[in-house]
Amino acid sequence: MMGGRPSSPLDKRQQQHVTDRVDALLRSFLPCYRGQLAASVLRQVACELSPQEPAGCQLLRSKKLPRVREHRGPLVHLRGHPPQWQPVFCVLRGDGRLEWFSHREEYEDGGRPLGSTALTGYTVLTCQREYLRLLDTLCPDASGAHTQEEADPLLEMPVGCPLFLQHPFRRHLCFSAATREAQRAWRLALQGGIRLRGTVLQRSQAPAAWAFLEAVRLYRQHQGHFGDDDVTLGSDAEVLTAVLMRELLPALRAQTLPGLRGAGRTRAWAWTELLDAVHAAVLARASAGLRAFQPEKDELLAALERTIRPDVDQMLRLRARVAGRLRAEVQGPLESCLRGKVAVQLPRITRTLVSTVEAALVAVQTLLARGVDRLSRHLRGSSSGAQLRKEVYAFGEMPWDPELMQICYQEAEQSRGCLGRLVAPFGFLGTQSLVFGAQDLAQQLMADAVATFLQLADQCLTTALDCDQAARQLEKVRARVLKKFRSDSGSARRRRVRGWLLGIFLPFVLSQLEQRRRVELPAFEADVLAMGSPALTIEGIYEDVIRGVLSQRIDGELKKALGAADVSSTLDGCSEAPWDQVGAAPYLNLASSFPAESRAFTDSLCLPESSSFHWRLAVSPRNKPSSCFRSRFREGFPQCSSRLAFRGDMHSPWRWFPPILPWSGQPPPRE
Repeated sequence: MMGGRPSSPLDKRQQQHVTDRVDALLRSFLPCYRGQLAASVLRQVACELSPQEPAGCQLLRSKKLPRVREHRGPLVHLRGHPPQWQPVFCVLRGDGRLEWFSHREEYEDGGRPLGSTALTGYTVLTCQREYLRLLDTLCPDASGAHTQEEADPLLEMPVGCPLFLQHPFRRHLCFSAATREAQRAWRLALQGGIRLRGTVLQRSQAPAAWAFLEAVRLYRQHQGHFGDDDVTLGSDAEVLTAVLMRELLPALRAQTLPGLRGAGRTRAWAWTELLDAVHAAVLARASAGLRAFQPEKDELLAALERTIRPDVDQMLRLRARVAGRLRAEVQGPLESCLRGKVAVQLPRITRTLVSTVEAALVAVQTLLARGVDRLSRHLRGSSSGAQLRKEVYAFGEMPWDPELMQICYQEAEQSRGCLGRLVAPFGFLGTQSLVFGAQDLAQQLMADAVATFLQLADQCLTTALDCDQAARQLEKVRARVLKKFRSDSGSARRRRVRGWLLGIFLPFVLSQLEQRRRVELPAFEADVLAMGSPALTIEGIYEDVIRGVLSQRIDGELKKALGAADVSSTLDGCSEAPWDQVGAAPYLNLASSFPAESRAFTDSLCLPESSSFHWRLAVSPRNKPSSCFRSRFREGFPQCSSRLAFRGDMHSPWRWFPPILPWSGQPPPRE
């Protein structure tokens, strides 16, 4: 049973109950989603019409951010009924999906896997005792003692390098590696896949992604849940599934847990099997519901664009007028709320977030500088063509190297406990989202810096330069790229920390003012309803007013933590311009795209069109054909090995940086 896919333990009545609950969730959620889609269109149109110029980035944006690096190898898997440790061949796909096969040949022949799972929401544990304690807490015996009537296969592991994948609503996956080195490599790879799948919405800049996340927040507020947590990690269907599973969990535990067979850890496994069946049923129904809504969503967005754009000026004037009246009403109670617990903890939480991001980005800058220095040393040392090929490849792969980037990721991870304790009193339980966000930022900035360095080096290296001259040119490029990196990392740090602080404190402040909101808002509703647009609601204007006042407090603390000059520029380009007129800046998410359904998940990762392995970075139209840097990332990877022979004399850049040959399937193996 462990790790397999048995028949569902849910009977028809239970399956129908799950279906009814998902349908009820969608009936309540989709109207909220429609409203936030309208608000997102108004926000986007207002941004386009704003005269304010966006704050430009110094680094080139890496357009082809790849999926996680594919990882594969033999493991031992606890599966079957009764559970037994059996050898398998595991493959972590680039989209964060883990598959396992009976043997390597089955994978290489294109056979179907024994099992697979998307890594969204999982946690990797490598300590057997820690995992056993977790199992003991899932289904504690009434006596509080752990029963050892049956042999416990977890205590009879054939090897001592475990990899436990734990999920709050899914069956646990138990693997074991042959060596500590293999265990570490798998742990880092799995953690990368978990983060990739978890932050797909947070990384998106699509209006629909922002609308979806806001709709989830508002839906949960209507259910009385104001604090934020990690429920929004995953795709849209996975997020709705997590929301409903949290609602179903108390009843499931009360109704089914007493009747589970077995005792101790056997009973805990049975509980995870039941949760997995419920989770699978909810996910399938939620995915189908969102797919069915997709055509309506597309039509709605097109219609909103047609109706909002002509009336946007009138709508913004009405919004400003109503917001001014609302601000006068809520200013006193709001200031009183902010002077309490928020004022006490805001400075400390701000400093902690700033230091967390800063430590991760300092590590990125250090790695980047070392990578460039290594290239320069090989140039001056007249290394062989094969060695230089390897070094250029390794430099281009730095953002996707889990072992290398772990230095940066660990800096963000170290603050998890402290952050959790600081934000918990405000009902914020999304510490994992904060850590993932800092790690995503580190990887994106590293990718941008690498792309920028390769392009600038491509432009300055010519066949007329000798080794020393080329090395000096690279040192100049190094200085330029590091300067650009410091500029972009500073602005990105401001935006991220500001967004996180709003996510921590806004729900808390709204919860404190909820009773007054219900009394005061009806008096302002008539003016907004007269406009007749779903993009403008009294609740939305009210939240923007609260958000604007809170943003001013946050900006004040950021000035203290980062320096006044560092915060004086616009925090997020044009995105805040239309709302600053009334002192209420919207909370926008930063990232790359939004998958409306599972089919579109890979599109959200900014993948190359041809293959997950053909990784390319942006190149300049002015690139010189003699540059090895451009040839490293040439589009299409044509079959032209005969034309990629070394050119010029032994002192040309073609000797130092011979073109890296195209590959199919896997990248060249690391030596």
